[in-house]
Amino acid sequence: MVLGNLLLFIAGIFSCASGAFVGINIGTDVSNMPSAPEVVAILKANQITHLRLYDADAHMLKALADSGIEVMVGITNEEVLGIGESPSKAAAWINQNVAAYLPSTNITSIAVGSEVLTTIPNLVPVLVPAMNYLHKALVASNLNFMVKVSTPQAMDIIPRPFPPSTATFNSSWSATVYQILQFLKNTDSYYMLNAYPYFGYTSGNGIFPLDYALFRSLPSVKQIVDPNTLSHYDSMFDALVDATYYSIEALNMSGIPIVVTETGWPWLGGANEPDATADNAETFNSNLIRRVLNDSGPPSQPKVPINTYIYELFNEDKRPGPVSEKNWGLFFTNGSAVYTFSLSTSDQITGNNSDFCVAKPNADPGKLQAGLDWACGQGGASCNAIQEGQPCYLPNTYQNHASYAYNDYYQKKRSVGATCDFDGTAATTTVDPGHGSCKFTGSSNITPNSIGGFTTTVAPGPVTLQGGSGTMNLQVSEIQPLISALFLALVLL
Repeated sequence: MVLGNLLLFIAGIFSCASGAFVGINIGTDVSNMPSAPEVVAILKANQITHLRLYDADAHMLKALADSGIEVMVGITNEEVLGIGESPSKAAAWINQNVAAYLPSTNITSIAVGSEVLTTIPNLVPVLVPAMNYLHKALVASNLNFMVKVSTPQAMDIIPRPFPPSTATFNSSWSATVYQILQFLKNTDSYYMLNAYPYFGYTSGNGIFPLDYALFRSLPSVKQIVDPNTLSHYDSMFDALVDATYYSIEALNMSGIPIVVTETGWPWLGGANEPDATADNAETFNSNLIRRVLNDSGPPSQPKVPINTYIYELFNEDKRPGPVSEKNWGLFFTNGSAVYTFSLSTSDQITGNNSDFCVAKPNADPGKLQAGLDWACGQGGASCNAIQEGQPCYLPNTYQNHASYAYNDYYQKKRSVGATCDFDGTAATTTVDPGHGSCKFTGSSNITPNSIGGFTTTVAPGPVTLQGGSGTMNLQVSEIQPLISALFLALVLL
């Protein structure tokens, strides 16, 4: 299945009447990161109302003022040590990064570190003291009822999450986890959980079916059942959350809700990552949002909604590691969606209601050249617009030229069965890829969407200056200043 065949119902990124919500994380390992006002313009245009920051970036916190977006600010792992050793540093942090922005910026929680127990164990002795010092500083500022303090932890601290009913925290961390839970109980806060069915599936050696990780229904013979409670689990997501609830219960604690601070699915992977695909990512996130917005909990806590933050807003191309590590984003930095999604409970679709056929980001240059040659030749596409000096020549990349040719062929021949594939290098999108004076076949040239947002008129995805066997002289696109001007204009409206 290609991009755009399913709707990603991001209606849930804003609060629904029942109270359950889906938010989004924003990482910073991004080349060409938009300015803070531009980021907020993207959030507002897509009706995103819950945001998690991994730090307390002053530019972002200022830009978020009067937006109404609920913000979770982060204490970086590098900051935890100093705060955990000094109440005065904790108070200074609260004054500088929270009190200074309230109430204009709607800060509602503080995430202390990120997966500290499993990633930086030498910080463990100061983690709970840091949380206590921050809470006391909030009390001193009379902000403790507005801002909650917690600390996100990975599923790794639960070594055997299935069956959920027998799950327990790693005994090495039990004492610290108990202190964390006691703090959360005393301050009426919640447990922050990073839960990734993608990793549960890919590391499971085939134990669980892919459909289970993607929230797809399973035939009765394959349904996942906890043998001790006979509870049926329709998704790995629910099972991971329930395993955490049972682990909390095993420490004789209860009444602490879980908020999933990270989950998601990568849409692009390397040759050894066959499950990191746009189709799977689209399926996972659309089904995740439907699941969260039904306002119910997992089998052991059916009345407790699972508020969730998707990882993540932008692709973090500067992150080390495998290809998949860089491609979890829902949006490219130009504001276009990686795959089609809806922005309202009425399932209205972002962007032009027409389908366009474009080249996939990071597609093989050789295959793009072959597809371009075929489309402009045997395929009968009109390719005059991508010749030098013509409106769609720039940016002079395989991706841009192939996108134009693919789309022209697709629009002309789709009525007689033409598909958008081109040896796996193409995908459909509802985002108009036209830019400036370059108009793609099938474009209505209408950029505002039907719900008062906007659709950027740039090619979906970052422009990759790709080489290859062709003769293109690769030039830098001049469109980025236009994008920046568009976002700034939206912010100033």
